Amino acid sequence: MALAIFDLDNTLIAGDSDHAWGVFLVEKQLVDAETYRLANDGFYADYKNGTLDIRAYLQFSLAPLSRHSMADLQALHAEFMRDHIEPIMLAKAEALLKQHRDQGDHLLIITATNGFVTRPIAKRLGVEDILATDPEVVDGCYTGNFVGEPCFQAGKITYLHEWLKHNHHSLEGAYFYSDSINDLPLLEQVDHPVVVDADERLAAIARERNWKAISLR
Repeated sequence: MALAIFDLDNTLIAGDSDHAWGVFLVEKQLVDAETYRLANDGFYADYKNGTLDIRAYLQFSLAPLSRHSMADLQALHAEFMRDHIEPIMLAKAEALLKQHRDQGDHLLIITATNGFVTRPIAKRLGVEDILATDPEVVDGCYTGNFVGEPCFQAGKITYLHEWLKHNHHSLEGAYFYSDSINDLPLLEQVDHPVVVDADERLAAIARERNWKAISLR
């Protein structure tokens, strides 16, 4: 039994759930539409370029959570799942997850997108274990801050090794699937790196290193 690790955005789903949540907030007029849209698009461009200031982005993306009750946020997320996430679910991704399950592998999602957005998506995909930066909760409400270090770039390795300390798994024979140059540090840690609909820079590295490349689109 091997560990099968998956990035989420633009890997298991055909889009970026973090950016999509920002689009949803604009559509619902829960933020200052033009200002928020421009900032959301700017941060997403930085992410794709590999230049994202993750702490600044987390402050930006988590701030709206502090303005709503948990009950309201649950209802909003259900609407978000229906309107923005279900349309970008990938049948080939779900088939790949099933293939690893059938092999007896242990599935793990590791994502830079915060846990409020992503944990319900992992549940929808039938993946119990997910590592993500979690928003801080105080007295039953989100504060707009985050807990610990960001689960991003090399930070994903930190999260993974901490998780391995408390679970009966190892990286021996492990797979990691990702689309993004931001995940190069973790791809280099596993025996079976697989690039999925990769961005241009990651695709070039994969060709140089003879890594497996697939499409789930």
